[in-house]
Amino acid sequence: MNHHKRDFSVNDRLLRICGLAAIIGGISTLAAVVLLALIHLFTNLFFFGTLSIADRSPALNTLGAWVIVIPVIGGLIVGMMARFGSEKIRGHGIPEAIEAILFGKSRMSPKVAVLKPLSSGIVIGSGGPFGAEGPIIMTGGALGSLIAQCIDVTAAERKTLLVAGAAAGMTAVFGTPVAAVLLAVELLLFEWRPRSFLPVALACAVAGFARAMVFGTGALFPMQTEPPQMLSLLSCLVAGLLSGALASGLSAALYKLEDAFGKLPLHWMWWPAIGGLVVGIGGFIEPRALGVGYDVIGDLLHQHIAIQVALAILAVKAVIWVVALASGTSGGVLAPLLMLGAGLGTVLGAVLPGHDAALWPLVCMAATLAATLGAPLTAIVFAFGLTHDSNALLPLLTATLAAHGFATVVMRRSIMTEKIARRGYHIYREYGVDPLERHHVDEVMTRDVHTIDAATRIDDVLAQHFGPQQAHRAYPVARDGALVGVLDRAALLDASGAATAGEVLSRRADAPPVVALPGEPCRLAATRLAVHELERLPVVTDTASMRLVGIVSRSDLVKPARAHFDEEHRRERFRTFRRAQALKKS
Repeated sequence: MNHHKRDFSVNDRLLRICGLAAIIGGISTLAAVVLLALIHLFTNLFFFGTLSIADRSPALNTLGAWVIVIPVIGGLIVGMMARFGSEKIRGHGIPEAIEAILFGKSRMSPKVAVLKPLSSGIVIGSGGPFGAEGPIIMTGGALGSLIAQCIDVTAAERKTLLVAGAAAGMTAVFGTPVAAVLLAVELLLFEWRPRSFLPVALACAVAGFARAMVFGTGALFPMQTEPPQMLSLLSCLVAGLLSGALASGLSAALYKLEDAFGKLPLHWMWWPAIGGLVVGIGGFIEPRALGVGYDVIGDLLHQHIAIQVALAILAVKAVIWVVALASGTSGGVLAPLLMLGAGLGTVLGAVLPGHDAALWPLVCMAATLAATLGAPLTAIVFAFGLTHDSNALLPLLTATLAAHGFATVVMRRSIMTEKIARRGYHIYREYGVDPLERHHVDEVMTRDVHTIDAATRIDDVLAQHFGPQQAHRAYPVARDGALVGVLDRAALLDASGAATAGEVLSRRADAPPVVALPGEPCRLAATRLAVHELERLPVVTDTASMRLVGIVSRSDLVKPARAHFDEEHRRERFRTFRRAQALKKS
């Protein structure tokens, strides 16, 4: 029977879902191109008065004090779009995608697919201090969900296609397909199964190749640092802890300001305009804090900005980003976090020993991202994908895990899940193999089965099995060792004219018995019990012979959970130091 057991579950629809995911990967890449074009279009329109999709930084504007008005106008437009279009476009995209996956059966509306990139283009184009990754994750996810809603798929398959679109969109924006897959695993899929992992990875691969055709190949911020030294270990730990503290502080400040906006005697439609006013003032003080800021990130990574200037940019960026995001406008968090983390690294580079100063902006950038999102593997691979700096991998691993550990201890929830928790939903982020998935039916079933012979007369069955000494609600009925069905008192009392237990069940041939197989996971047996509202399942060798070999009940399915509890909570010691010393002397 062991030959039925596998490392992974079999899914005969996997090829079909992979094909759909590949198509969605291409569509999401097109959506990313459109989103970036919208950002460039609105940037040129708002700050330079021209209709163009050329990539220009809003920092080059010559508006003077009038620059304060531009983000306010963008906030007003987006506030009205959210109120009269779809409230789902508010926020930075990833929490909304998570909420749709876990609590909305992965269904997203066509309005989101249209209004999210448009609103984000307006906000970022009018100077909003956001990145394009959150909006494209939301947009790509909406496109994947819409395609899935047009065909016959399960909610689990629809989730896979939603995440495929989201991850492909991130790949198209940053050119980091492996990091996008890890983001899906750490933040969106909430499982690690081939049925979901393979389609998402394929969508990212398609998006990666398609992106190369549009934007070319190569890293977004290419750089190469020196090989790590042993002295760098302590510096990496310090950088990681400080990055974790920065992430925790930013998250706490964000939600305190969000609470403050909630107390305003104004409809939330006007909040983005108030946030836009703060953005405008910040942009007037320090123009390079406006917009996506990829140019600033590149300059920080390549040490092209003096520390004093970097501090000014980052102070303004932190304030306007937190205020704008708390106001409920539309924009992403990855690019601002990259900039703020890189700024911290620029400052630390002047004092941390053990490596060249160029390493620390990259390390702190990844560590801050990991601590804020609660996705350390994504942050490590993402930083490598942006720079292709292989020498930085070990320092990235050390600092990022230190930051993640700090944030895990200090923060109850990440910046992503806190927003969802405020809507009344709790999300548990840890992954683990379900004990019912690890064990199979033949490991927990009862082999000594109390059965009813099919030839037994009904009166005898009632007297022997359903009398005062009745032990179970239903009993399996067998003929020559083969299962015929399951019989309970109600079926016997309704069987007028039948003489034996076998005749009672023969009248119910249209409803074959629900059974379990020895090699099936306990999870599958538990699901059948729940779906059919049963307490016990007969276990047969196969559905052809129906030879009865056991029975599995609800109480049997508790056994794996009990063993798992012992593994987690029972502390044991098998050897002691004294005993080892005694054995050594003897």
